Amino acid sequence: METVDDVTRMHLVGGNLALDFINTRSGPPVGPSDDDVLTGYPELVAWGVHAGALTGSEATALRRLSRDDPDGARAAFSRALDTRDHLDEIFRSLATGAAPGASALARLRDDEADALAHAQLERGSTYAWVWRNDHTLARPLRPVVHAAVQLLTAGALDRIKGCGGCRFLFNDESKNRSRRWCSMDDCGTAEKMRRYVAARRTRGGAGPEKA
Repeated sequence: METVDDVTRMHLVGGNLALDFINTRSGPPVGPSDDDVLTGYPELVAWGVHAGALTGSEATALRRLSRDDPDGARAAFSRALDTRDHLDEIFRSLATGAAPGASALARLRDDEADALAHAQLERGSTYAWVWRNDHTLARPLRPVVHAAVQLLTAGALDRIKGCGGCRFLFNDESKNRSRRWCSMDDCGTAEKMRRYVAARRTRGGAGPEKA
């Protein structure tokens, strides 16, 4: 079973909060996932801190609230997993050049309306939505949903890609849009090693036969 420590060791490679949330499930590029770091509400809160969606003080308050309302925490966690499913459907479709389903987009619209109903506009260098006064168990999900909408409405959709070595999704921010891997340290290195081994085998098999 995954633990909070497993969550905080995750590599955040998506380039967008919503894609990093989708990437809490791992596995091969095609087919179902084979691992999931989100196994309960504490792990959801830990991921929120790790990904920068929650502050430490917000996380402490949410952990206390979840202990006081375990049924509410279970419902919030179930909703988070459901949200991850429809975000996965939307962005995995885009990564393969397909159009997302209307029902998934409608669900995202409703989730965004709910997220903004709990937000306030706060001024920095520009105005931005913040959830500083949101003290509900659904708080970890609000910025994830908003990040998904921002990527869909203001991002370059052809930059949303799937890793060639695993199921992770990422926003390709490279200048020439040539990124193929979630991370060169992980899947990119593994692919280089596979090519190196294959090349050595090919060179070895091309030599003269021994008597």
